[in-house]
Amino acid sequence: MTQSFFDEKRQVKDHTQDELYETRGNDAGDVSQYAIVAEVEKHTTWFVWLLVACCTISGLLFGYDTGVISGTLVTINGDLGPAQLSDGQKEFITSATTLGALLGGLAAGAMSDWTGRRPVLGIADIIFIGGALGQAVCHTVWSMIGCRFLIGIGVGLASCIAPLYIQELSPTRLRGRMVVLNVVMITFGQVVAYGIDAGFANVSGGWRWMVGLGTVPAGIQLIFLAFLPESPRILTRKGNIEAAHRVLERVYSQATAEQIDLQLQVLRASVQQSIDIANSTTFFERFNSMITVPVNRRALIIGCGMQAFQQLCGFNTLMYYSASLFQEIGFNQPTAVGLIISGTNFIFTLFALKYIDIVGRRRIMVFSAPGMVFGLTLASIAFHYMTLHTGGDLVDGVSYSRSWSAIILLSMIIFVASYATGLGNVPWQQGELFGLEVRGIGTSLSTATNWASNLLIGSTYLSLMAKITPAGAFGFYAGLCLLGWLFCLFCFPEIAGLSLEEVQSIFRDGFGIRESQRMRNQKREMRMQQDIKARRGGA
Repeated sequence: MTQSFFDEKRQVKDHTQDELYETRGNDAGDVSQYAIVAEVEKHTTWFVWLLVACCTISGLLFGYDTGVISGTLVTINGDLGPAQLSDGQKEFITSATTLGALLGGLAAGAMSDWTGRRPVLGIADIIFIGGALGQAVCHTVWSMIGCRFLIGIGVGLASCIAPLYIQELSPTRLRGRMVVLNVVMITFGQVVAYGIDAGFANVSGGWRWMVGLGTVPAGIQLIFLAFLPESPRILTRKGNIEAAHRVLERVYSQATAEQIDLQLQVLRASVQQSIDIANSTTFFERFNSMITVPVNRRALIIGCGMQAFQQLCGFNTLMYYSASLFQEIGFNQPTAVGLIISGTNFIFTLFALKYIDIVGRRRIMVFSAPGMVFGLTLASIAFHYMTLHTGGDLVDGVSYSRSWSAIILLSMIIFVASYATGLGNVPWQQGELFGLEVRGIGTSLSTATNWASNLLIGSTYLSLMAKITPAGAFGFYAGLCLLGWLFCLFCFPEIAGLSLEEVQSIFRDGFGIRESQRMRNQKREMRMQQDIKARRGGA
C-alpha cells in the first residue's frame, strides 16, 4: 500500500470532519449537527457513571499491584530463601513487573482492535488473579520474579485499554474527567496497598496476604465485565450498527430518538474513512503509517513523549522503593510514612479530576511541572547535606539528622502533589491523539514507551543511588523533569473540549498548539450562539 493512499484517505477524512461543522440547511432556524450533539451531551446518565466505575477497577488493580511491592520488599525477610534480599534481587522483582507491563502494553492495542476493548480487560483480570495467587504461594526468588512478570502483563493490558475504553464511551465534555477517574483509582489502589502493607507488616508471612488480596478486585471486575457493552466506535467499525445504536441509547438515555440517530450519524461519518483505511490495509502498513504519515507521527511523538516524561521523572521508583528509602533515612515506620506519600498522590489526583476539563490538559502541565522540578531539587539539596558525614552515601545503621529527613519528606510531598495534579493524569489521555484506524497501535506504542521508561528507571534506581549518591540521583531526575516541561511548552497542544474525531485535524500542519486553540474557540462560539437561539426560542 503506497504512501499516497494514506495521504488521500487522510485528506478525505479531514474534509469529512470539516463538514460536521456545517449546517443542515440554509434556513436561519436550522442548527448545526455539532450543536445537537452538544445538547445531547449535556446530560450524563447513571449508566455512563456505572460503566466508568466498572472500568476503573482496572486502575485499582494497576495501582494495587504496583504499590504493594514496596511493603512486600521490606517484610519478605528470608521467606524466599536468602536471609535478606540483595539490591539486585529487589531490582529483578520490581523490574519483572515492568517488563511484563511493557510486553502487555505492546500487545494490548492490536488485541483490542481485533477482539474489542472489553475482552482484553477480561484477559487482564484472569492474569491478575493467576499472578496474585502465584505470588502468595511462591517460596523462591525466581518464582516470585516469574509471578511478578505475569502480573506485569495484566498491568500492561489494563493500563492501555482501560483509559481507551473509557474515552470511547464518554461524552466529549467529560472525557478527560472520566479518564482521570481511572487514575484516581490507580492512586487509591496504591493507598489501599500501603494500608494493607502497614496492616500486615508485623504479621508472620503477612506479605503473602499483601500480594494475594489482589485477586479480590480482579474477580469482581471479571463478573461486572459480563454486563458491560462494547465501545460504540468498535461496534460501528465492525458494522454492527444496531448494537452501537443500543449502546448510545443507554449512554444518552435522556435524548430523543432523533438525537440518537443524529449522534450515530455523526459517529459513522467521523469513523468511516478510518474504517476504510483499516479494512483496506494490513496491520504492518498501519503500523508503518505511524511514522510515515505526518499526522500520525506528530500524535505519536506527543503520546510517547508524555509517557516517557511520566516515568523518567522518577515517580514510580518512589512508589516501589519509598519504604526502603524512608527506612534508610531513619523513619521507624517506613511503610506508614509511605502511606503519606500515596495519600498525597490520591488527594491531588482528586484535584485534577475536578479541573482537568475546566483548566485544560496543557495548562495543568505547564503550571504543575515546575513544582516537580522544585521538589526534586530540594530533595537533592537535603540529601547532600544530610549525608555529608557518610561521604554522600546512605549507610545502613547510621543515624541521620531528623531535620534533613523531615525536609526530604516535605520535598517528596511537594513533588508527588505536583505530579498527581498534572503528569500523573495527562499522559493517560493518549487515546485522544490518534485516529480510530491507528488508535490501538498508537496507544500500545505510547503505553509501551511508559513501561520501557519505567523499566529503565526502576532497574537502575538503586544502582544510580549507589554510583552518583542520592543527591546526584534526585538532581538527575530534576533535570529530566525540566526537559519534560520544555517539551510540554513547545509540543503539547490543548485538546480539552475537542471530540476524538476532531483532535487529529489539529496535527495537519504541526503540533497544533495554535490550531487546537482556534478550534476550541470556534466550538465555544457555536455553543454560545446555540444558547442564544435556545433562549430566544424559549422567549
